[in-house]
Amino acid sequence: MNNFHVIIPARYESSRLPAKPLAKINDKEMILHVCERAKESGAKSITVATDHLDIKRVVDNAGFTAIMTRIDHESGSDRIYEAAELLNLEDDDIIVNVQGDEPFIPVANIQQVANIISNTSANMATLCCGIDSDEEANNPNAVKVIFDLNRKAIYFSRSIIPFVRTESLTSKFNPDNHFRHIGIYAYTKKFLKQFVNWPISKLELLEKLEQLRVIENGAAIYLDVLDLAPPAGIDTPEDLVRANQSFE
Repeated sequence: MNNFHVIIPARYESSRLPAKPLAKINDKEMILHVCERAKESGAKSITVATDHLDIKRVVDNAGFTAIMTRIDHESGSDRIYEAAELLNLEDDDIIVNVQGDEPFIPVANIQQVANIISNTSANMATLCCGIDSDEEANNPNAVKVIFDLNRKAIYFSRSIIPFVRTESLTSKFNPDNHFRHIGIYAYTKKFLKQFVNWPISKLELLEKLEQLRVIENGAAIYLDVLDLAPPAGIDTPEDLVRANQSFE
């Protein structure tokens, strides 16, 4: 048994895919696919933190645990902290934030971020993978990250970072120079409490990336670099169609 807890934020409303957690993939609600991946990781507990009774009913009926959280949370981190309080988790307990729209997330990725917290002095842990196309590098929805020699995050951005000025490079964008952030996080409950009580920071507000609040407050986010990008999450009706086609 691993020494971490998985909390899955599952908000009902979604501008691009209404009632997204309940969307069916291979005749099973998306949120249940996420719960199954979390169960396979060997987590000490798995909890869906939701704002809607329909999601809670589906999760409960499948034998998993769901708890109701406030409807007015501004971020998934706020929802996760409320859930951690309701679950009476200890300050030193490790929490892995697995997004509710990641039904195909590799189990190894869940274990990986938890291990970073266990084995380093990181306040927070996450993952990234190399970028190898101009299209991805220029996509503002693909968040970029740069980090130091110890894999401590320096900055996250929707813009291209770093900018490549040397025209003689074989490829302007390649997996050795540019990295896309993978949106899974781990932290202790103690740090999560600190994080959600910091005010929204300037860079966070500009980029609409809440992890920048951590960097602006001088805390450390450490990354592991994946050899292969995990399957994409589900954001749009088109994504849902492709997800179902993968089972045909």
